[in-house]
Formats: sequence, structure tokens, C-alpha cells
Amino acid sequence: MILQNTPFFLVALLSMVLMACGAENKDHNKSGQKPILVTATQVKNQSIEITEQAIGSLEGLTNPTVSAEVAARVVTIHVNTGQAVKQGQLIATLDATDFGMQRNEAQAEVARIEALLSNQAKTVERNQALVGKKFISQNAVDNDVAQHNVLKEQLTGAKARISSINHGSSKTKIYAPSAGNIEKKLVDDGEFVRIGDPIVLIVSAQRLRAHLPFPERIGAQLKPGLKVRLSTPTSDKPVEAVIHELKPMITEDSRTVDVIADVFDAAGWQPGASVTGTVVLGIQPTAMMVPEQSIVLRPAGEVVYIVRDNIAYQAIVKTGIRQNGLIEVIAGITENDVIIVDGAGFLTDKALIKLNDSHSPSPLKKVKH
Repeated sequence: MILQNTPFFLVALLSMVLMACGAENKDHNKSGQKPILVTATQVKNQSIEITEQAIGSLEGLTNPTVSAEVAARVVTIHVNTGQAVKQGQLIATLDATDFGMQRNEAQAEVARIEALLSNQAKTVERNQALVGKKFISQNAVDNDVAQHNVLKEQLTGAKARISSINHGSSKTKIYAPSAGNIEKKLVDDGEFVRIGDPIVLIVSAQRLRAHLPFPERIGAQLKPGLKVRLSTPTSDKPVEAVIHELKPMITEDSRTVDVIADVFDAAGWQPGASVTGTVVLGIQPTAMMVPEQSIVLRPAGEVVYIVRDNIAYQAIVKTGIRQNGLIEVIAGITENDVIIVDGAGFLTDKALIKLNDSHSPSPLKKVKH
């Protein structure tokens, strides 16, 4: 009977031995927990800017359509679409032949009147001498003087006509009114243009206007003169400006306030591009700011891990402003607490840690204004 039950007895005994060994190994692992390598920083109060950000668009304030000021045939268009031009650069040349002919005609008229005027002046001088000798009446002399004055006015008019012709002839040379790029060429060589017909469209980036739609909830805090930082995808150079003006009405579709800021001579900035604007509403003198990676989402909420004697203690926190990779902690920690930064996501409450020697706890850097 004993011999028949022996195999079952041995199996039960072996199972008990294995369970005992497993329990012993589990206790050994618990007592010999390997510390997690982390970095830490010391919490300090610091001042921060209270800002609001919006994405808008850039409008060109100087986008002239260069038009013909005289009626003439186009001789040459000196620019092409996309070409950069400077202020005063020659854009187009119109045919000035008609103006040359009109000028010659007007000059001949001036010469004719000058000859008549010279002769009339001699007549007046001679007749005034005859009046003194009572050979002719004073009325005859007065008529001669009046004719002399008429010829003088005619000469003035003829010379003014020459000036007008010269002015019109100068309009056959068309120059760029501002620096920019040729957006569109609207005529070609040989075409006849009338007064007001467009020649080219220039897009200038010298003066741009940023339209930023900020939410109506901060409308009362926005006012002209507030500092606003601007950036655009077409340039790696941000611009600092001020609010120039606010549109008086709330935009009905988006319930936003149109904030306007002007940009001058910014390299790479282009009209029509998007622009990101950050307006500085004020300064908060004290705030506990911690790195974003130090805050971890757990079932209990947002938490940080405070370092005490190489143990990480979980602390539930309430957060506020997020700015430049930092998050404001309103409640849950105190100034001078040492909190874990790198490695926080791998921790649990009361986990054993080891601080990285190359990243000793240090106060956070002050947020740039």
C-alpha cells in the first residue's frame, strides 16, 4: 500500500520545494530592487509673462498696379513675372514719337509769337513817340499796347504747352514706385495702352500688416501699444512689434477681435503668408514652473515625483500656464522641492531612484521675457 502511494508522495514533496524556492526568490528580488536612474531639479519661484497666441495672415500695404499715364504704344517691357525690382527701376518704355512731333509744333508756335511780339513792341514804341508830336491819337497807341499784351499771353500759353508736352513725354518711361517683386505682367511689347491701362502688378514686402484673430474673452485686455511677437513660416527671423490698432467690431463668424500690427522691411516675410502672433498681456511676478516632462499623467491625475532620501514620492498637482517647455504648478508642491525630470514616466510611488551625477538638482532657468 505504501509502495503504491510513493510516486504521488514524491510529486507532492517536489512541488512544495519548488514553491518554497519561488517565494524565496520573490522576497530576494523585492529586497534587492534595482534603483532607476533619473535627473532632478529644484523648484523655484520665478516671474513669467502672461501671453496669448493667435494665427493670422499678412497683408501687403504697398502692392501697386503700375498703369499707363499717357496713351501710346508699348515699345519694351523691361521686367518679367517674379523678377525683383528696386524703387525707381525702369519698368516699361512707351513710344514717344507723337510727343516729339507735338513738341516741334509747339516750339514753332512759340517762335512765331515771339517774332510778332518783337514787332509789336517796336510798333508801340514808335507810336508812343508820334503821340507826343500829335501825329496819331492816344486811342491808336492804346490798341497797340493791348495787342502787345495779348501776344505776351499767347507766348506764355505756347511755352506752357511745351512744358505739358515734355511732361507727357516723360511719362513714356515707366518706373517702379516701390521695391518688390513683379507679380503679373499685364501687357506685352507692341500693345497700345490708354491712360489708366495696367502695365504690371508689383507685390512689395516693405510694409506688411498682420491681422491676428484673438478670442473675444481677452478683448478687454487688448489695447494699442502692447508688445506682440510675430513669426511666419517663410522666414526664420521673428519680429517684435506692437499692436497698432484693434478693429472696433467683433468678427461675427469666429467671435474674435482683429488685432493689427505692422511689419517693416522684414527679410523673407511675404504678403499673403500666415503669421503667428504672441501678445504679452502682463507679467506674473511669482510662479512655480517645472519642465513639462516632470509632470506625468496617472489614474490619480497629473503628478510629479518628489525626491527624498533616494525615494520618489508621488505628489498630485494642479497645473496652470504652459510656456516655453515649462508648466506652472499652482498646488501640490512647495518651493525648494526637488522633483524628478528625466525618468519620471517610468516611476511609481515610493520607487527607489538614483540621481544622475551629471545632472545634479539645480534651480530652473528664468523664462525669457
